[in-house]
Amino acid sequence: MDRRIRNLTIVLVFSFLALTFALILYLNRDKKTKPVTQAPEISEEEAAATGYRDFLKDDSFFDNDEYRPVVVREEQRLPRLYLTASSIAHDMRLSVTDEDGKVVHGISFYVNIEPEGEYKDLDKDGLIYVPELKAGDYYVSLQDVDGYEVPEDPMRVTVKEKLEYTVIEDIALYVKSEDEIDAEADDTEVHEAADDADETEHTDKWEGSDAAFGVDVSKYQKDIDWKKAAAAGVQFAIVRCGYRGSTSGSLVEDPYFKKNMEGAAAAGVQLGVYFFTQAVNETEAVEEASMAAMLCKDYKLDYPIFIDVESAGGRADNLDVDTRTAVIKAFCETVQSAGYHGGIYASRSWFEKKMHDEEIEPYIRWLAEWRATPKYKGNFSLWQYTSSGHIDGINNRVDLDLVWKGAKEDGAD
Repeated sequence: MDRRIRNLTIVLVFSFLALTFALILYLNRDKKTKPVTQAPEISEEEAAATGYRDFLKDDSFFDNDEYRPVVVREEQRLPRLYLTASSIAHDMRLSVTDEDGKVVHGISFYVNIEPEGEYKDLDKDGLIYVPELKAGDYYVSLQDVDGYEVPEDPMRVTVKEKLEYTVIEDIALYVKSEDEIDAEADDTEVHEAADDADETEHTDKWEGSDAAFGVDVSKYQKDIDWKKAAAAGVQFAIVRCGYRGSTSGSLVEDPYFKKNMEGAAAAGVQLGVYFFTQAVNETEAVEEASMAAMLCKDYKLDYPIFIDVESAGGRADNLDVDTRTAVIKAFCETVQSAGYHGGIYASRSWFEKKMHDEEIEPYIRWLAEWRATPKYKGNFSLWQYTSSGHIDGINNRVDLDLVWKGAKEDGAD
C-alpha cells in the first residue's frame, strides 16, 4: 500500500512540472529574441563632419550646464567652542577657547553653573572668574552662540576646598600682552628704595669685590647688546618676566622678556627672573607664580624666580603685614613646586616693616638699598646697590647688583 502511494505521488509531481513548462512556452510563443546589432562603422571624414569627436579637441566641452554633473554640497560645519576650567581654592576660572586653544574675544558669553545659576563674560575677553564658591562638584554649560557650535554636555568642575601651591596648568590662557591693556596705567612700580638711598651709592661696576656682578632689566632698558654687556663684566642678569597690572589686575608679560633671556643666554650671561606682584591674596600669588614658571620653562635658570614686592600706587599697596607675608609665601612655594627656587626682592624698609621676617626665612632675599654700605641687618644674598647704573651695551640707566659666593648655588635649579 505504501509503495502505491509513493508511486502515485511521483507521477503527480512530474505531471505538474510538465504542465507548468507547457504554460511558459505558450505565454512566450509570440516573443522573439532580437539580435544584437553593431553600430555602423563611420569613416574619419564622416566623424569629423558630424562632430562625434569634438570633445577630444575642446577642454571646455563639458562646461555646458546641460552636461555638468550635479554636485551635492556638504553642509558647512560651524566653528566649535570649548570650555576649560580650573580652581585654586573656593573659586572657578572659566575660559572659552576656539579649536586652536586660543581664548575667544569680543563675544558676551553666558554660562550656566549648576546649582549656582547664570554668569556672563561682561568684558568680552573670553574669561569668567567666579569667587567664593563652596567646595564640591559643579556642572558648567556654555549657552548657544550664533555662528558657533557649543559643547552639548555640561562639564563637571571640582572646586577645591584647600589652597594648593601648585602651578595652574592653563595659566597661559590668562596672560596678556601690553597691546591688550593700558600699560601706562598698569605698569607703575615705584622704587621705594630711593627713600633709603644716600649720596654714597656707586653707579658703575663695583670693583675690588669677590662678588659676582650683574644687572636686572625689563622693558625700560629696551634693546640691549648683551655681548657688549658681558664684555663689560656683566656675569648675571635678573630679567623681569612680567607683572600684574596695578589697576586692572591683569597678568601681563614683559614685552622684552624673551629677547632679554635669549640674548643674555647667547652671550654667556647667567639668568634669574623676577615678577612684579600686585597680588592681593594667596590665590592671586599662585597665579603670578604659575605665570612666571610657565614663561621660564624653556630656559635654564641659574638664579631664583623672585617676587618683586614694592609700591605701585595701586591695588596691593595697602596690604596688611599678614596678607603680604602670605602672598610672598604662596608665590615662593608655588615656583618651588615647579622645580625652581623662590626669592624675594624688596627695599630695606619693606623687609623691616611690611612682612614677617621669620616666615620668609626659607627664601632667598634680594635687597634693594642704594648706598655704599647697606644698613639692613637681616640676611640677604643679592644686593641691588643702585638703580642709576651705567654699563656698556645698555643705553638707558640700569639697576646694578652683586651676589656673593654661595648665594647663586642656593638659588640654582
